[in-house]
Amino acid sequence: MKKSLIIFSILSVVGLKAQDLHFSQTLQTPTLINPAATGVFEGYERVIINQRNQWLGSKTQFSTTNIAADVNVLKSRNNQNAHLGLGMFFYNDIGGDAKFGSQSANVNISGILPAGNGHIFSAGIQGGFANRKADLSRLTWASQWDGNSYDPTLGSQENVTYSSFQYADVGAGFMYTYDGGENTFSRDNDMKLQLGASVQHVNQPTMRYVGGIGDKLYRKYVFHGSFLKEISYSKWAYDIKFLQLFQGPHKETMLGVHMKYRFAEGTKITGMMQESSITFGMNFRVKDAIIPTVAVQYKSFRFGMSYDITVSKLRRTNAGSLEFSLSYTNFHHALFKRRGY
Repeated sequence: MKKSLIIFSILSVVGLKAQDLHFSQTLQTPTLINPAATGVFEGYERVIINQRNQWLGSKTQFSTTNIAADVNVLKSRNNQNAHLGLGMFFYNDIGGDAKFGSQSANVNISGILPAGNGHIFSAGIQGGFANRKADLSRLTWASQWDGNSYDPTLGSQENVTYSSFQYADVGAGFMYTYDGGENTFSRDNDMKLQLGASVQHVNQPTMRYVGGIGDKLYRKYVFHGSFLKEISYSKWAYDIKFLQLFQGPHKETMLGVHMKYRFAEGTKITGMMQESSITFGMNFRVKDAIIPTVAVQYKSFRFGMSYDITVSKLRRTNAGSLEFSLSYTNFHHALFKRRGY
């Protein structure tokens, strides 16, 4: 029996109780983590693409693609008025010889309330549909060995049935942002703090894998935060972040420390000039991986790359993961921008 079959069997029996897909570049998946992050960014429109190739050193690999877009509706230039954030994201998560995976399409809506002096509160909801499927015809079984060679015409003699199924999914979240840049003209004194929490799979959709037997998908609780501080009288800044996930009996803790160097400064009021910078550092997924990360910001575009160096027992299979991200943010004129201040 192929190792891929063993992995698929594990996914079939207990996969519904495992954690969801995840990315290592968590700052580049804001709306996937928390719907309250929809529309909470400098600018008016944003598009982000993420690609993760997992377990590169093993025979069974997993590929995850996420495409997200969000906009601000009636946001003023000085960001002092309450406004809405609208967004959507699509992901495709697939792996193994059976191409076991899931696809999902979701819509986010957030309410954003600037409270003055850089304080911003936001709350959001998320709703969508997902599909899970696998192709068992791609697998080989021990019973198909006739003693001399592999014979695909032989039956598997396994009581395993599987068909694709769909389900609705719902989530919600809250986030607080402090943007110290709104209180100073100097980039050297800029500081930004974000704290958020969300719950996903609120409706606990039923998963049906084998023989029509159903089980509930655990709710996932997410807590996250980041702190960015410019170093006075220099072009450097440091960025500290954390992400904590709880889903049923499973949990995941992500910590990160990064340094940013500005090649070119952006104007804080007019937005006519945009920042160019490089960010590099390390993420650490507790008891799992060390993740070197680098990202380049050039005006409206940001490209990031990271690699998971596995430190858990999976390192015996050289199961590293390579991840890329690309984002574009419109800082200027926008279709849904509030006119004037």
